[in-house]
Amino acid sequence: MTKPIQKRAIATREKLLSAANTLISEQGFDALRVEEVVGTAGVAKGTFFAHFKDKDALLEQIIGARLADITEAMAQPPAPQSIAEMIARLAPLIAFTTSERRVFDVMIRYSGAAVVAEIGPIAEQFDAQILLYGRWASEGPFRRDAAPELLGEGISAFLIQAIALTFCALNSQEALETRLTAYLTAWLLPQE
Repeated sequence: MTKPIQKRAIATREKLLSAANTLISEQGFDALRVEEVVGTAGVAKGTFFAHFKDKDALLEQIIGARLADITEAMAQPPAPQSIAEMIARLAPLIAFTTSERRVFDVMIRYSGAAVVAEIGPIAEQFDAQILLYGRWASEGPFRRDAAPELLGEGISAFLIQAIALTFCALNSQEALETRLTAYLTAWLLPQE
């Protein structure tokens, strides 16, 4: 049986997440402030820090949940049968990750690419996406001289690179989809 204190803690955490999601839908990720989250949730600021180390820890939970929804939608069969289909399937993920610089920054920080003490929802989604991309590679008309897992890691790496370059003033002139098409064509299609 769950103790009443645990139920209350779970309910409080959910109130904080709900308040943050409401504020994000109104103002965006970058404008989110802890003071507004606790005010909207109706809790003390200290309560926030009892549940989340900082604002980015809260954002990790929210972004991770959104990535899970996107990944689940992308996983619906059939697997893409061309680079164009793959990029079309990636479009919701691309739209979300490029919606605000803050989203991409938090994703990279919590992806497992940096030193993070615990594996959280963003890192879990990166892993799920790599497995999905590997499945796509194995079920599509793509190269067969490398393991699907390696091909999935490459798709993920090239996607991150293409997204990162959209935030770079020196490299932002080329459309993300154009750059990604070039990367994935070179990576996935058999070379003659």
